[in-house]
Amino acid sequence: MEQKEILSLKKTATNIRKGILRATCSAGSGHPGGSLSITDIMTYLYFKEMNIDPKEPKNPDRDRFVMSKGHCAPVLYSTLAERGFFPVEDLETLRKTDSYLEGHPHMRTVPGVDMSTGSLAQGMSAAVGMALAGKIDNKDYRVFVGLGDGELEEGLIWEASMAAAHYKLDNMICFVDYNGLQIDGKITDVMNPEPIADKFEAFGWYVQSIDAHDYEQIEKAIENAKNQKGKPNMIVAHSIKGKGVSFMEGQAGWHGVAPKPEERDRAIAELDEYLASLDA
Repeated sequence: MEQKEILSLKKTATNIRKGILRATCSAGSGHPGGSLSITDIMTYLYFKEMNIDPKEPKNPDRDRFVMSKGHCAPVLYSTLAERGFFPVEDLETLRKTDSYLEGHPHMRTVPGVDMSTGSLAQGMSAAVGMALAGKIDNKDYRVFVGLGDGELEEGLIWEASMAAAHYKLDNMICFVDYNGLQIDGKITDVMNPEPIADKFEAFGWYVQSIDAHDYEQIEKAIENAKNQKGKPNMIVAHSIKGKGVSFMEGQAGWHGVAPKPEERDRAIAELDEYLASLDA
């Protein structure tokens, strides 16, 4: 990947992060930590990889994305807005009574949302259904999934994983946003899902591990996944919760707490400083 392309992705991701902060602050609630940690993956998918068109959000031949960890709707909404599916200004209506941007993704009200999610692990199962439908219908679309590492504690994840391998859904590429933290603390303390990679391999998946904030690693992993035949793909993406905001990084407390206006302004000032450094 050329450096100018990486630079463009970094700038886009920074704007998406700013949207996350503005949306959750305006709502006074939401989940910024895990939204910020998966932002770089979302940026790569929506601005580099996926076959999508904001003018045709329901095109039957489009690639699909399912945010299985539906509480991270802020990053999905901010990404969709930045990509042109709806106005960026609408992000600040998040969770308002009369807003179409609900606290969890809603496929019937938000352009670009392919599956309503919120109950953890159900998005993964829906994605398996989408991928299987693609196989049955001889379609070329691919299904991408965003999973939380704490979400792996749900039994339904493993039932879906077994089905994906059984039906050889190689048109499915999943990302575990492995930031190591959930609402109650470290995932290894709450209900240890390790060894994550080994478990998915045992279930019959092709598994890779990457740095979730390195675009070249993201690109290479996706290309490797696209070349695999007969197996679903899992990319274990090691990330930093709250990535991009110094006082949020690595802090479980920011899992489900919205920034106050002064915290939002401080965080956006950091991101603006980072943007300026990219052009220096």
